[in-house]
Amino acid sequence: MRELRIQAVGAQGDGIAEGSFVPLTLPGELISAEMAGNRGELVEVLEPSPDRVVPPCRHFGVCGGCAFQHWDAKPYLEWKREQVQFQLAREGLETEVLPTFASPPASRRRVALHARGGKGGARLGFKERRSWNLVRIEECPVTHPKLVAAFPGLARLAAPFLEHPKSAPTLHVTLTATGLDIDVTGVEAKSGGLSADARVRAAMIAGENDFARVTLAGEMIYMARQPMVKLGPAIVGLPAGSFLQAVPQAEKAMVDFAVEAAQGASKIVDLFSGVGTFTFRLAEIGGVYAADSAAPAIAALKGALGTANGLKAITAEARDLTRRPVLSTELNKVDVAVLDPPRAGAFEQHVEIAKSKVARVVGVSCNPATFARDAKILVDAGFKLERVLPVDQFLWSPHIELVGVFSR
Repeated sequence: MRELRIQAVGAQGDGIAEGSFVPLTLPGELISAEMAGNRGELVEVLEPSPDRVVPPCRHFGVCGGCAFQHWDAKPYLEWKREQVQFQLAREGLETEVLPTFASPPASRRRVALHARGGKGGARLGFKERRSWNLVRIEECPVTHPKLVAAFPGLARLAAPFLEHPKSAPTLHVTLTATGLDIDVTGVEAKSGGLSADARVRAAMIAGENDFARVTLAGEMIYMARQPMVKLGPAIVGLPAGSFLQAVPQAEKAMVDFAVEAAQGASKIVDLFSGVGTFTFRLAEIGGVYAADSAAPAIAALKGALGTANGLKAITAEARDLTRRPVLSTELNKVDVAVLDPPRAGAFEQHVEIAKSKVARVVGVSCNPATFARDAKILVDAGFKLERVLPVDQFLWSPHIELVGVFSR
């Protein structure tokens, strides 16, 4: 056991002291920890930080879902802002980094719940910190109350998917306007997959709990209603397993930021558009070309066009923007480009934008490191990174989303 003085918090949420990493600690604290190499487990806080608060969840410290419930909101949000500044500085970039947008508690509409077998039925919850063990969750201050209330029913639903001993199901649950949409992955497939009997039992349980839809890796098991979400003025039917921003308030903050930056544009491209998170709001300003590699998402976007009135023209295409980015020659008549790529970023697409005549770019990212890498491409081509908004969509986690605006 060692006593350590915590100096800072690292990118993964661990306290850093003398080259060692100890989770659940805060800068300035004197702690004792059991060390294994340069990593440790907190034993006792000997001198707490004035920024330490009582965690709101009784599962905190065991559950791996949250890292910062013990940290007061103001320094926690400032830390996220500083992480964005740090990643930009690594690429030699400076700009105005705005205060972090804070998502409220009890706002997550999308969660991934792991299921395991056991006495008394299926156990449902999140993984322990740095472990494959499961924490049975009975409360969650991050998640929308309607989702939390459904946990017992979701545990019942998980049971049929555990019929094979090698199955380790994960229930990807989304709260939509028409009910819960559940896509199950992690079911053993080599032995023939889920039996007909298990499928029938799953469908019966889904009906008893009034779930909207249940799918197995996108394959239909049960549907009472099409899961629907409102995106700006449009009503969109979600494809099974489709991506959706986790918190509506965070989604709105990012879309509002992008829409403000796009004012005055007549031609806009929305790249990595998904089902149209940004598309429909942008089409209130100008004509939009939307592209995404997921064909079902593009089909859903097209299917929602008739649900919104007064929009400028929207065209949408299923297109792999990594292998086939929109070329600079295609972009030369575009006023604003909006991009929301996956964590790996969009290197190839940024190269084409840099060569084009696009006047303004809005970059949305769930990875500040790849955002900074791609931003450097635009800045080196003559763009100015005007401002960045960090977004705390995944409350009490080290994860940081952001939106940045570039102009020539």
